[in-house]
Amino acid sequence: MTKNTVIIGVAIVAGIISPETEAQPKGRGDASREEALKEPFKGVYYLDVPPANLFPIRKTGVSTESVRQAAKAFLVSLTPADRKKTLFGVDDLEWRKWDNRHRYVRQGKGFNTMTEGQRELAFNLLKASLSADGLKQTRDIMKLNGTLAELTQRFEEYGQWLYWITIMGEPSATKPWGWQLDGHHVVINYFVLGDQVVMSPVFMGSEPVKAEGGQFKGAEVCQAEQDKGLRFLQMLDAEQRAKAIVDDAKGPTNNIGEAFRDNQVLDYMGIRGDALTAPQQENLLELIGVYVGHMAEGHAKVKLADVKKHMDSTYFGWLGGTGKESVFYYRIQSPVILIEFDHQRPIALARSRVPTRQHIHTVIRTPNGNDYGKDLLRQHYRQNHR
Repeated sequence: MTKNTVIIGVAIVAGIISPETEAQPKGRGDASREEALKEPFKGVYYLDVPPANLFPIRKTGVSTESVRQAAKAFLVSLTPADRKKTLFGVDDLEWRKWDNRHRYVRQGKGFNTMTEGQRELAFNLLKASLSADGLKQTRDIMKLNGTLAELTQRFEEYGQWLYWITIMGEPSATKPWGWQLDGHHVVINYFVLGDQVVMSPVFMGSEPVKAEGGQFKGAEVCQAEQDKGLRFLQMLDAEQRAKAIVDDAKGPTNNIGEAFRDNQVLDYMGIRGDALTAPQQENLLELIGVYVGHMAEGHAKVKLADVKKHMDSTYFGWLGGTGKESVFYYRIQSPVILIEFDHQRPIALARSRVPTRQHIHTVIRTPNGNDYGKDLLRQHYRQNHR
């Protein structure tokens, strides 16, 4: 039995991959999406008992006031009709209806129908919530979607303004609320309770990952995630690599945490953190920091501190090559964060089952029940709405 057979077998057990079509996950067709949404939210779990009290309601000391004010200003700018289709309840199913593909029907207010003033207010919300790097990557993904429109001449399907914002719950200093950005190759779910933030699920990627010409020439994304991931693997010794690398080949697509995959049970893959040296753990934390660092600095520090507590039980697993130009997939599994990086097969620019460095998907999730801030919301209801 090959290593690849082992990981595919785990995926089948978890209900992610059908044995007939190795790299075709369930949950992608319209009917499957609807079936997935009918399932009550449980979240992503691993094949062990999670540590207790992973996500307590607490004070972080990092203000969310600028995010709240930005969301309020954006809502005020909307017409009553637009506000009605943009504002949802904090526990609405709309949270789970995001999709990184371009043809999915979106809710909320689209950048394509915003006035210049509304776009500025929408970007102010992103600016208040994200770091400079997170905002730049989000904006560059939008621009690269414009590049894709130029390359394919399919302007009705692709474009820099085909992204939508929804607000869940009324922006509040004390009550739970949040916002969502939804569109092709970038999705951000941002939950707020007091001064606590849960930013997941987050999807970021692009095809192509760099604009070689056109209106957005020079825009490029996901290179730090790619290069630092490979660099971390290369710093492992031979024995450690043997544990980390599940297979030296990868399929057309390997991500398991994308749209409509909220409820899963996953086995671990790769090398466990307590098999790493202290410097290697620091390098792994630095790699995780690339993803967490899309949040505004203060909230990113809070999240990384939580991640650091669990480094000994954090896994790093790899599929694919290890050379300078190799394509690969890696997964980081911590009790408080799940990260995936995947070089995917071309779809919009070509038709092939061979993955390429010009199509990248990344995913961030909060496992053990706290995607969309669901565990915090559950605790809030228990404490305040008996």
